[in-house]
Amino acid sequence: MKIGSYARIATVALLSTSTTGLNILLGNDDSWASANIRQFYSALKAAGHKVLLVAPAVNQSGKGGTTVFAESANLTGPAEFNTVKAGAPSWGTDPTDSNIWYYNGTPAACTFFALDYVIPKAWNSTLPDLFVSGPNEGNNLGPFLYTLSGTIGAAYAAIERGIPGIAFSAGNGTHRSYTTVANGSTTDVAVLNAKAAVKVVNQLASSVKSGRLLPYGYGINVNLPVLNSTCSTPTYTQTRLTGGALGDKAVLNTTTNVFTYGNDVNDPGLNTCINGNCSLPGETDVVATKCSVALSPFTIDYDAPSCNGATDVRGYFSALVANANTSTAASGTSGNGTTVTTGAPAQQTTNAGAVVEVSGLGLLAGGVAALMML
Repeated sequence: MKIGSYARIATVALLSTSTTGLNILLGNDDSWASANIRQFYSALKAAGHKVLLVAPAVNQSGKGGTTVFAESANLTGPAEFNTVKAGAPSWGTDPTDSNIWYYNGTPAACTFFALDYVIPKAWNSTLPDLFVSGPNEGNNLGPFLYTLSGTIGAAYAAIERGIPGIAFSAGNGTHRSYTTVANGSTTDVAVLNAKAAVKVVNQLASSVKSGRLLPYGYGINVNLPVLNSTCSTPTYTQTRLTGGALGDKAVLNTTTNVFTYGNDVNDPGLNTCINGNCSLPGETDVVATKCSVALSPFTIDYDAPSCNGATDVRGYFSALVANANTSTAASGTSGNGTTVTTGAPAQQTTNAGAVVEVSGLGLLAGGVAALMML
């Protein structure tokens, strides 16, 4: 099926009268009290989804997928924006909404706390259809930040457990409390971020009629541009993580004699296209130059590819390893250069009734086409 067909299917689904309500687990790394996560929570509920918010008690930015659980049964300091006093339990709920939880751990630890403690109690062990995180206060662009971001770390912790996941990050980086958003505001940047993010969730919910929303091991990194009065209704662009992505380098402050980090532009190891569609634009360039949301699918499988002309690194060790003649589990070549194949790609059914291949997330391509028409 061609991309144009995907777009037509997704457009029909998007224009339907209702979106299928999902069970959604929501997390982040900026804390349970940030403006972005609370507005996203409200927007998802308003769209008809059942949402459970479980996020760190305090700001846990930059923790990646590190899993650190609370070392004390009680908070040793106040929660973010003084929302919970020091000495309170290390986990708990908002006094006005029992579906909003805090936990004094890293973002990934909050994901596990939610899956293994909160959900069995709150949802009678019904697993979420989707995990979403953010929108983060600031973009998370490229493979380097994939490993560094707590927002993405919370998402891939869920994906590893078999829950489809989407990590959202916003161009606006201001750290602020949810109490700073005026009731009923339609122009606050946190409201705009939530509105742009919900469109992605709703598109996915509308496009997949039955079965899993994403194949096992798949997630999507979504980066929003800086939203404001001149860019309040962004378009949506299919992107990839690599391409123009930035890494870090050590920079010495000669006055203080202390090192800090600086951007390292176009690191060759960071921006070499190995997997996926190399013709797609890099998410870093799209967000920097357009009023457009970048959608980059990713997988948890870090294994080097053995097909599409990739270097057969396994073959270097064929004289050393015991299983040199073992075929790989993916289409391509084995360690000794033997071509191997796999079965048919995974399939799912759209609301239009057509079966489409999702091994390359072609369905998402159609979804983006529909989003761009809004």
